[in-house]
Amino acid sequence: MSNYTYILKCADDTLYCGWTNDLEKRLAAHNSGTAAKYTRTRRPVKLVYYEEFETKQEAMSREFHIKRMSRLEKLALINVSEKKR
Repeated sequence: MSNYTYILKCADDTLYCGWTNDLEKRLAAHNSGTAAKYTRTRRPVKLVYYEEFETKQEAMSREFHIKRMSRLEKLALINVSEKKR
């Protein structure tokens, strides 16, 4: 089973970072208002970035590091990712 660290863009243009082992299910939960208190009032949310890891610990560690980034650093990460697609 894969584990993911992800960034969502909320309706109010803020960014939310989290981790999960089921990206589609977690995104649906965020958009239904059952995932995180932060995103509940900022719907709809859009998945703008994710990374895949083998272990939960790796995904959680990456989430920790991304959450410590500035908004500009997060946006740069998202932009680099979009150019690769």
